[in-house]
Amino acid sequence: MQKLLAWTLQAIREENSDFSWMEEYRFEWTPLVSNALSRIIEGQSVLILTDPNSKWFGHYIQHKINDIQKNRPFLPFYQLNNLFVSLDDMHSVQELQLVEDMLDISYPNGYIIWYIGKGDCSCTKLAFKRDDSFLWIIDDQVQNSFPLRGSDPQLDIKLLQLFKLFDKTLSAVLFGNLEIES
Repeated sequence: MQKLLAWTLQAIREENSDFSWMEEYRFEWTPLVSNALSRIIEGQSVLILTDPNSKWFGHYIQHKINDIQKNRPFLPFYQLNNLFVSLDDMHSVQELQLVEDMLDISYPNGYIIWYIGKGDCSCTKLAFKRDDSFLWIIDDQVQNSFPLRGSDPQLDIKLLQLFKLFDKTLSAVLFGNLEIES
């Protein structure tokens, strides 16, 4: 079995599209992906949360992650905004604690929040409170997150490339072809 860092470099280089930009970011990427995949393999659910500008990408992930043509087990990925539609209206610590309590009851095996978007969105409070969140942050420097630039004309393409890499990595882990470093 290959180690995640070496496997990631190989996967980036095998990609037919212009994905070479990711080679320098693989050192930031692999610990984040390793953490998220470890939790998924342990049976935790993934709650996808996006800012308003990235909502399309949340729908894309939800549509593609459990595609039947992948011939792999279906995994518990859900869009948090669809589960709790009033989330954007929650701002106080007390309101967010009520949401967290509900999620703890709903997901007894645990959950991670996969947040994609700007760091200043009100919904980030929920994602930032958890140490195990899988964060793809646009235009902000946040510890333990993957940074993206909103001014990048290729941002949408990069999001799709990153999802493809994540999905490919997930399959490799599920089928025992890849070792996750702890």
